[in-house]
Amino acid sequence: MNAFFPQVAVVGAGAMGRGIAQMAAQAGSQVLLFDQQPEAVAAAIQSVTEQWQKMQAKGKCSAEQLAGWTAGLKAADSLQALAGCNLVIEAIVERLDAKVALFSALEAIVGESCVLASNTSSLSVTAIAKPLKRPGRCAGLHFFNPVPLMRLVEVIPATHSDAAVVDALTGYVKSMGHTPVTACDMPGFIVNHAGRGYGTESLRLVGESVADFATVDRILRDQMGFKLGPFELMDLTGLDISHTAMESIYRQFYDEPRLRPSAQAAQRMTAGLLGRKTGAGFYRYENGQQQVPPEPPVPQVAELPPVWVSPRAARRAELYQLLKNLGARIETAQAPSSQALILVAPLGFDMTTVAAVERLDPARVVGIDMMLDDAATRRRVLATTPATRRDMRDAAHALFASDGKAVSVVRDSGGFVTQRVVAHIVNIASDMCQQGLCSPADLETAVTLGLGYPLGPLAMGNAIGPTNVLEILFNLQTVYGDTRYRPSPWLRRRGAIGLSLLHEEE
Repeated sequence: MNAFFPQVAVVGAGAMGRGIAQMAAQAGSQVLLFDQQPEAVAAAIQSVTEQWQKMQAKGKCSAEQLAGWTAGLKAADSLQALAGCNLVIEAIVERLDAKVALFSALEAIVGESCVLASNTSSLSVTAIAKPLKRPGRCAGLHFFNPVPLMRLVEVIPATHSDAAVVDALTGYVKSMGHTPVTACDMPGFIVNHAGRGYGTESLRLVGESVADFATVDRILRDQMGFKLGPFELMDLTGLDISHTAMESIYRQFYDEPRLRPSAQAAQRMTAGLLGRKTGAGFYRYENGQQQVPPEPPVPQVAELPPVWVSPRAARRAELYQLLKNLGARIETAQAPSSQALILVAPLGFDMTTVAAVERLDPARVVGIDMMLDDAATRRRVLATTPATRRDMRDAAHALFASDGKAVSVVRDSGGFVTQRVVAHIVNIASDMCQQGLCSPADLETAVTLGLGYPLGPLAMGNAIGPTNVLEILFNLQTVYGDTRYRPSPWLRRRGAIGLSLLHEEE
């Protein structure tokens, strides 16, 4: 029997409700599952039982465990049947009025010590709890779908939640084998708030014609190690869900520029290009298979020009070594010859600005993203100015692809694709820490488990270097004149003194 909550009820027998019921039973609770549609409860219990049977067949649970779990999951025919429960978790429609009505009805049925938990992903837990006679018994318990596989749970104290209730819910999550993180009752909690930077900045890049969506996806997968590119992810989630979340969080934070959604996404949603479920989104889907446009071929260049590297290039020594490894003819004079391909490697600035400031011929300038160690990436990214000659662009592409590594060439913008997206992710996460929305440790855990990022956002900043992230953001703010890129004070303090651990708690 579970030590935290022996008798648990789950209201709502959809995908989330059945997943929560499954994990509650596996944690040793006696579970009652209720839904206004009794057939939904029967289907959910059958589905969960089949999952347990598959686990037993694969040796992932014993026959005794299977029998105990099966005996511990029962249907409830009314809300009154939940009277003896210690905990009720609602997983019903995401509407404030529906959740308030349910908890108000339950308060008249369950005992005074019964905890009421909402699985809301976007609503204010405080607003759900406020009408209750005892709002201290209510808190948020946000699971992720599919519940048995997504091992993260956000525990959200409402403004008046009793500390003992929050502690008990945290312990209960651990007893399920899941990982709890504590989130303030603010829009998006942790995961949905921290995840805004990945999609919104990628949409902005495509909207500026820096690169097409497939190229952005390739770059972020191959350079930073994301499992899915942002457009693949939005197609999987559904743009109706992703864009609605973007708009909701943006508005609830009173139009915070860092969270600004995309007009392009709104237009695509209006057109019904929602992703996999409609057969077309950013990609087309034929028989469920994603149709990916081919990459541009590597140009054939008869003779490569000599290469001159800007003295202000990021990782200049490493860039020189890379050029030597590729067999380039390197010029070392103070200024490039009239035949040279001119390489720049800025952080945050666009190639045109660099060419103007350094008085370089923009027709021969090509930028390369050196924010990351070249050996740690599977793709190199180049950028041209609007004036870059085609022969210089092709020569740079052919040179940097000569060892077989993939190369993408994008249009000029402030920062490269990975610089802009990662700096934006780090900045939003830093601002969450600045506001005290969660601890840095819980932020890292929530993002890696809930979003599947290769690193937590603060660890990304750590890997790149806080001063480099700051340089990118300051330069982006200069290029665009947009407060979207203003660095968080939390990040500025750490970058200014060069802390090695960006996620170190004060």
